[in-house]
Amino acid sequence: MPKRLDLTRPAEPQGLLDRILNTPHLAQVVPKLQPEIIHRVIQHVGLEDSSELVALATPEQLERVFDLDLWRGGIPGRDERFDADRFGVWLEVLVEAGADVAAQKLAEMDARIVTAGFAQHVRVFDRAAVSPYITTDGLEVPEAVGRTDGLSCEVGSYLAVARRIDSWEAIVAVLTALAHDHHHCFDHVMTGCRVLSNSTPEIDGLDDLLGAGDQAMFDVAFDREQRRDRSGFVAPAQARAFLEASRRLRFNRATAPSLDPIARAHLRTTASSAASDAHDAPGGTDTPRVNEDDPASLAAIVEVLRDAGLFAPQPRALLNAAESQTPRLQHIQARIQFVLERDNVASSQRNEELAFLANAIAAGCSVQARPLSAEEAWDAAMAVCNLGLENWPPQWRTAQDDFLLNHDLVTVFQVGWTVLHDNVVMDVAEQLLNVLATLRFEDADIQSGLNALRKGLTKQWRAGAPWRAAEALDVITMLDMPAWAALVGLLNEFPVLHPGVRATRGSGTHAVSATDFEFISENSQIASIREFLKSLPETLRP
Repeated sequence: MPKRLDLTRPAEPQGLLDRILNTPHLAQVVPKLQPEIIHRVIQHVGLEDSSELVALATPEQLERVFDLDLWRGGIPGRDERFDADRFGVWLEVLVEAGADVAAQKLAEMDARIVTAGFAQHVRVFDRAAVSPYITTDGLEVPEAVGRTDGLSCEVGSYLAVARRIDSWEAIVAVLTALAHDHHHCFDHVMTGCRVLSNSTPEIDGLDDLLGAGDQAMFDVAFDREQRRDRSGFVAPAQARAFLEASRRLRFNRATAPSLDPIARAHLRTTASSAASDAHDAPGGTDTPRVNEDDPASLAAIVEVLRDAGLFAPQPRALLNAAESQTPRLQHIQARIQFVLERDNVASSQRNEELAFLANAIAAGCSVQARPLSAEEAWDAAMAVCNLGLENWPPQWRTAQDDFLLNHDLVTVFQVGWTVLHDNVVMDVAEQLLNVLATLRFEDADIQSGLNALRKGLTKQWRAGAPWRAAEALDVITMLDMPAWAALVGLLNEFPVLHPGVRATRGSGTHAVSATDFEFISENSQIASIREFLKSLPETLRP
């Protein structure tokens, strides 16, 4: 049995990597790790320092890690785009283990992912088609393609010309290894890159169609979205659509609405995928052979990763209510605990619904102009559901302890989400507009800023999206910093309660952290927001 690792050491990046690499039977353990865990390790220690770990990962694991690591979103809640530079870094890291190792792993991946990555770095041509030649009339025709900074190479029957100079040596090494040992993959990749290297077609009335390169990236992104759907992730576009529809719930209808179609489709997909995985797991031929020492080694590396905080938090709803009870979540926790103790099937369904909600929040919106962490997304989903239970329309059946045995959490969330939109975001925007209408300052810059804020906020309030005018709130910093911080938190697509709500002019509090906030989970917090709004005219008055 391997020696127990020392957990008292700090989880510094290099220290963590050393502890992982020193785990006995590491080559058998790494293929058992979830790709998400490998990705968290890479994020923690840095991709450039993870070459030994990456070399032990299977091609299937690397495909899933690519789904997580090669796509970046510039704005939280918006669609992610393929990061060509990051793909180049991955090639460099893979080549550190040997070009033949890198080629072998890439050859076993989806060829479309590999082709899309290489196409961002190289233009590919048939060597014979672009070589210089002399016509029968003696006219010398030069090479038909220009070379970028002299970076080009001949591989097989193809000419590869650099689109960008970064990672060029790694690209040449991998292409050469593919040509030598993996002919089918090499031909597929080079043929695909050759198609994507053609010039832009002439405008012919169909110019609204995607070009070959854009179409290839769309196909790769679509395939990735389907894979992530099966793993429980929610695509940003679906998340935005779900959250937008959830702000429009009508409480005056006689009965509760049926399960949201986006949530229903997502839950059906994840359930089908889980059933398929359970069916295929026992006879999976890709499962690596293990020896009797592997379980202890796996336990050791899991302990190291847990100590470093690299495991995603367990769903808060499934914690023991007696141990995790907090007054502000008492409604949701009590009812989930009731379901957990009485019906395993219903409990599993509620857990899947909560996972969908947390993923939708993480993918579809932001807090303080940044994405939510996994833990924050769970907390946020719980908070909104708690608010939904507290405001559940009485004609839809009172939310008793057994409520969640027969009611889904998605609709509960939608009730809370609508309350946040109507009773917080829209109400705060309306009250702020009333205050702005009464403020007059001799300072021309301040008054001009307030006028611009009033104009922009009026437009976005009427559109039902006051957060789109958030940048104009900066003028409030010249009047009262805590009030500004409070308003920024409240006038958000995901409104949160900032300590500035309680830091009124008479409270004696003049300095608050701009990043502090708590999720709104009960009506008493909304009442405190209304008290803050009542004091706002006095707070902002010159």
